[in-house]
Amino acid sequence: MAEHDSDRGDREPDEQKVPFDEEAAWRAIVAGYGQEPPDPPGSRPFRPVEDLALPEDVAEEPADGPAEPRPPARPLGSSVSFAPGVGPRDHRAPEPSEEDFDEDDEGHFVPPEPPALPETDATARFAWLGVVGGPILLLLAVVLGWQMTWWLNTLGIGGFLGGFATLVMRMRTDEDEDDDPGRGAVV
Repeated sequence: MAEHDSDRGDREPDEQKVPFDEEAAWRAIVAGYGQEPPDPPGSRPFRPVEDLALPEDVAEEPADGPAEPRPPARPLGSSVSFAPGVGPRDHRAPEPSEEDFDEDDEGHFVPPEPPALPETDATARFAWLGVVGGPILLLLAVVLGWQMTWWLNTLGIGGFLGGFATLVMRMRTDEDEDDDPGRGAVV
């Protein structure tokens, strides 16, 4: 390792023998501003958008112009129109019949009806009214340009905070159920 380091120390990096003329470089950049640089040798130029749908041999034309009239260009991609009510999104799977199932299959699953929503009392309704209605009242006052009086602020902010506190305090906890003493597996 030491032998390699000593060889590097003896040589100096190659220096540029020709001084760089920065002013000439800037003049060349400014003189070429707005001109498109030539294509590199061996590359094909980009085709215009109108010719993208055409095959390669039709799109390439000689430099002196087209020898014969160009066929009308097809639109890019394709557009398929379906009549209303007919199309890929209107497909419906056929209804399963009893012959579709083997003896191992249990048949088509039909979920049970969901349970009815629990009845709410007046306290819960007013709490939800405060939680939702308070911010809506304040937003309505700002949008309509009402004067923010003390009673409007009290209704908006107090209704939200009071409704939220009521809903949190009325939440059910798991401590009400004494049926499961250890919360573990019963053997």
